[in-house]
Amino acid sequence: MQPRNMSMSGVVDLAAVKAAGEAKAKAEQARAQAARTGGSGAVAPAALVIDVDEAGFERDVLQRSTEVPVVLDFWAEWCQPCKQLGPLLERLAVEYNGRFLLAKIDVEANQMLMQQFGIQSIPAVFAVVAGQALPLFQGAAPEAQIRETLDQLIQVGEERFGLTGITVDPDAAAPDAAPAEVPAGPYDALLEAAASALDANDFGGAIQAYKNVLTDDPANPEAKLGLAQAELLGRVQSMDPQAVRTAAADNPADVDAQIAAADLDLVGGHVEDAFGRLVEAVRRTAGDERNTARLRLLELFEVIGPEDPRVTAARTALARVLF
Repeated sequence: MQPRNMSMSGVVDLAAVKAAGEAKAKAEQARAQAARTGGSGAVAPAALVIDVDEAGFERDVLQRSTEVPVVLDFWAEWCQPCKQLGPLLERLAVEYNGRFLLAKIDVEANQMLMQQFGIQSIPAVFAVVAGQALPLFQGAAPEAQIRETLDQLIQVGEERFGLTGITVDPDAAAPDAAPAEVPAGPYDALLEAAASALDANDFGGAIQAYKNVLTDDPANPEAKLGLAQAELLGRVQSMDPQAVRTAAADNPADVDAQIAAADLDLVGGHVEDAFGRLVEAVRRTAGDERNTARLRLLELFEVIGPEDPRVTAARTALARVLF
């Protein structure tokens, strides 16, 4: 699978928003499943460092990145700096005690992965968080710099994607067999069908599937997020972006025009612009128009997620204009 670029400090596009929501929902489901089955999901310290190849990349890196940030160490036997960096990263993986997982990739045996990540020289260190790939550093960096980078990575994983890491049990045995299959949750099939419809741009089908889940489980986090995304994508699907933005610029008091432009802003990754536009629409209006703008803003909050600091700031701004 081709990795996607993600900046730890950059604008979050809708793909990253979707990945964040899915990661949060999967992490919550994993914790709930562990609680139901009485298991802790703990791993042995030795399991914090794994060897990964092309065949296992989907399972060992992309899927695990919905639970914990996965740091990728691209190395080769002939690379002398790799022999200095590798043991340091392995020691830090154990020291950080499950806050990240270290995946070691031998570039000689995995040329395709090397090409997909655009690696020109090694050692090269990347991370994957909720399916999103980002470069960390290249070469044998000083330990202090590596620690600072890892701390930032972990913070982003927690704040943006809800990844709290994996539990480490010093007494647990290292894995020597495939883990037992986890029983499917009550809504897994419905949620998978909804996600497939969303990926296929069948927004009507996705909306209905997510609503079916929410009928029985109104607080289901994955269904709430998926519904908000499907409704947003369905609204913008047939829009003429230039016409929408022209109408919004020419008619600042037109609530419908501002709402349509805010939807486009969010899909384009301009989160603060979308929120600011609707807060201003609420400030300018009264009665039904004000309520319409307010409700759309609350819907867009669902797409981004309540923990995002931009949502918190926009809620504060909304409160100021309402009260």
